[in-house]
Amino acid sequence: QWYQRRVAITAGDITGDGTTSNVLIIGELLKQANVYISDGLHPRVAAEGFDLAKKKALKVLDAMSVKKCERDDLINVARTSLRTKVKNTVADLLTEIVVDAVLAIKKEGEPLDLHMVEIMSMEHKTEMDTKLIKGLVMDHGARHPDMPKKVTDAFILTCNVSLEYEKSEVNSGFFYKSADEREKLVKAERAFCDDKVQQIIDLKRELVGDSDKGFVVVNQKGVDPNSLDALAREGIVALRRAKRRNMERIVLACGGTAVNCFDELKPEQLGHAGLFYEHVLGDDKYSFIEECDNPQSVTILIKGPNKHTITQIKDAVRDGLRAVKNAIEDQMVVPGAGAFEIAIYQALQEYKNEVRGKQRLGVQAYADAMLIIPKCLAQNGGHDAQECLVKMLQEYKGVDKCVGLDLETGEAMYPAEAGIWDNYCVKKQLLNSATVISSNLLIVDEVMRAGMSSLKG
Repeated sequence: QWYQRRVAITAGDITGDGTTSNVLIIGELLKQANVYISDGLHPRVAAEGFDLAKKKALKVLDAMSVKKCERDDLINVARTSLRTKVKNTVADLLTEIVVDAVLAIKKEGEPLDLHMVEIMSMEHKTEMDTKLIKGLVMDHGARHPDMPKKVTDAFILTCNVSLEYEKSEVNSGFFYKSADEREKLVKAERAFCDDKVQQIIDLKRELVGDSDKGFVVVNQKGVDPNSLDALAREGIVALRRAKRRNMERIVLACGGTAVNCFDELKPEQLGHAGLFYEHVLGDDKYSFIEECDNPQSVTILIKGPNKHTITQIKDAVRDGLRAVKNAIEDQMVVPGAGAFEIAIYQALQEYKNEVRGKQRLGVQAYADAMLIIPKCLAQNGGHDAQECLVKMLQEYKGVDKCVGLDLETGEAMYPAEAGIWDNYCVKKQLLNSATVISSNLLIVDEVMRAGMSSLKG
């Protein structure tokens, strides 16, 4: 069980899918092998048969994979993955969202970075209100009551500059003889901060003037009350203490560059968004940056009535994103609905006649174990597993015309025509990991026995 749990977790980390299939196939491989081992077959011979069967299965996988990577193909892959995790209506909604999210951040010649898709959640409305924001959603808002709650056609200044009065890092003080001297010293201290605020205001006046355009400042560091007052009087929206990951994404979504100093502030350093607004939900504030021209970072906003629903949707979205990413990187897909496992079973039935010796029993056990996936699909669909299995095996015509199971009718169907596709890399990883783990578990008694004998010696 520990081995199975670890391989399932690893499969989820590497490919984002195939966790349940790994557990099922490892368990079934051990079960089928035990039938022959209880009759006297040595575990190592069974493991050798598994290895031969795996090599043949990988050849079948390559033969039946289909080169597809258009948007419609990605939608089919995402839908196939998501429908195994959430109900169909929610899966169909999430399908378009995850595909559009991945295509938005895709850059030619560069590896896909799914960290550029921010996943935000709001305990609000229902899961059917989940949507893709082609911009950014931040979980904090403006810190001044007089600042605008909504601006359009906005310039976005992303900065990492302190706009607050700070105490020095070393012990220091100033001395004065009169109240006037004290006021001058205080003003001199404030002037350092006020000058930076004035530079922002001057730039806003230069770009916006008397027009209705907005101006938003997103700062990673603090903004003190005096600075907030000055910015609010000019109609500037200021967000302080923004998270570092948001700072990186704002630049990718809106354009411009993040600045660390205001000495050479230029209009080219600003980003642009068609809409900025603040949404208040209970005690929480959310800031939306939308209608960006060519966003390289997007946000999936997940909504749901309770935490359980939100967690379920989050897990499904992550798996859906990985499924789309895998399809783009593999540039090929494999027919789903149990067709892959049926094809392997049929190929191994023919291949075992070429295998000499007792290893062919291991090949037969491997072939029988593959049928656990279509059996589970039939049972989950409320159908008789044996009857469905017989129908699929009768309809099988070879790797070019793979046969799967229609869960609604319990009849054999052609998944390629129905647009049911699985990830190539998930199936490849499944064959490799399940074979290795089951082989290790089969021969562990022999390994333990060898270790004990060496200890006695």
